[in-house]
Amino acid sequence: MRRRTFLAFLAALPFLKGGAKAQSNRLTRLFGPPLRSPIRRIFVAGPPSAVMAYVLTPERMLGWPTQLSAPAREFVLPVVRDLPVFGRLVGSSATVSVETLLSLKPDLILDVGTVDATYLSSAERISQQTGIPYALVDGRLTESVQQLLELGELLGVQERAQRLAAYARASLAEAARFRAGGRRPRVYLARTATGLETGLEGSINVEVIEVAGGANVAAAAGRGGLTRVSFEQLLSWQPDIILTQDAQFFQLTQTDPLWGRLRAVQNKQVYLLPSLPFGWLDGPPGVNRLIGLRWLVRRLNAGAEPIDWRAETRLFYRLFYGQEPSAAQLEVILKTL
Repeated sequence: MRRRTFLAFLAALPFLKGGAKAQSNRLTRLFGPPLRSPIRRIFVAGPPSAVMAYVLTPERMLGWPTQLSAPAREFVLPVVRDLPVFGRLVGSSATVSVETLLSLKPDLILDVGTVDATYLSSAERISQQTGIPYALVDGRLTESVQQLLELGELLGVQERAQRLAAYARASLAEAARFRAGGRRPRVYLARTATGLETGLEGSINVEVIEVAGGANVAAAAGRGGLTRVSFEQLLSWQPDIILTQDAQFFQLTQTDPLWGRLRAVQNKQVYLLPSLPFGWLDGPPGVNRLIGLRWLVRRLNAGAEPIDWRAETRLFYRLFYGQEPSAAQLEVILKTL
């Protein structure tokens, strides 16, 4: 065994205790049999875990949970562009069967996102049915540093994880400084082409707003996940800023007189954020949001140090996605910022 392989194996020992009962290393819950090192084949349970697997070790991914768009494929490494799409493993839109998992023979099922009784139960059940180790990781944006470090150790890619975690640590620390400043602009995250889907208080999909120092106006409608709202509700909320990643909705706000009744539209405070290859604010709610967090901190806080977004985007994409965007790709990414 080579020295580097041996050291990676030793580093993973805390995770190799396994057993039917879940093991925990702060954010990571492990279910099923003991892990075998090295981990070469990873099945991702959903979009956030797909991003995490991609940024840490793309060559080990077995497939995608959802289809990458043609434009998005150009922003990821060739090794993953043509991977098959298997669907989601858990949740209301789950489509992956136990038979599919068994046929793929993954060394690990990776799931990053919400950790609650439902997801814990699903992880335990699937690991028992398949005999495949299952890692369920708390996917909160504020825990990005620890997510990267724990999974870097688990997968034996500590050096890469530490580089990514350093970017996450700096971004979160900067946001925390401005969050303490007091003023909290009122923000609405508009999802879908209608703009009338958003996240309630506590939703992982709108987490970046709170972390950046904004106040999610939809928190007034209660706690939970995603929800539909009416335009009348938006009129009563009157957000200071509207954020979206849907180009069709953004165009609607520029042309429809109905949306012109909102002060954010009148004041030209509607922003279309990049979504290639993954969203800057959501879609999915993974570590891809870290660059969006840096952007939103500056949009919400006039005192934040300016950033050269061409240079920052090149840095983030090179560091997290493994390749630097071309000049033409940069224009596509940044044209609406």
